[in-house]
Amino acid sequence: MPSETLEKDPILETDFVQEVIRQLRALDTFGAREGVSDHQLLERLLLTRERLREIPMVGTPDAEALTRLQVFYNALAALIERECGRMATPMIQVNAEGFGRVIVSVGKLLVLDRTLRDVHRFGFESLSRMKTEADKQLSVALNILGDHPKAAGI
Repeated sequence: MPSETLEKDPILETDFVQEVIRQLRALDTFGAREGVSDHQLLERLLLTRERLREIPMVGTPDAEALTRLQVFYNALAALIERECGRMATPMIQVNAEGFGRVIVSVGKLLVLDRTLRDVHRFGFESLSRMKTEADKQLSVALNILGDHPKAAGI
């Protein structure tokens, strides 16, 4: 997606995308991306078909791929936390081959449990696909919280 299109995209105003931007900025501890616009930061999470073709089918996750993964699930946990009022903690474990697991816990309750594979290719074709996936996972997590509030400490 060209930068001009992304810059005017109304999805930039959604809570999830705003949280992703906050997470990306928080990871920039040395200020290397201080002058970078929000839409340029978000382009790091987008893996168009052309970019995916450049990434081998089998590979070791690099720092950029791990950052994409971490930012997505940290933002998701922040939204879960905002909705339920309790701390949501994401835990990500990935092996050198790109397989692993992510869980998000609230209190003693696991509200999200995802198996990961091909982490070196983790990303989204567009912001709308990223938001759609986040909305699905958020909905499941909030339903689990609603079903088991005592375990979550709510």
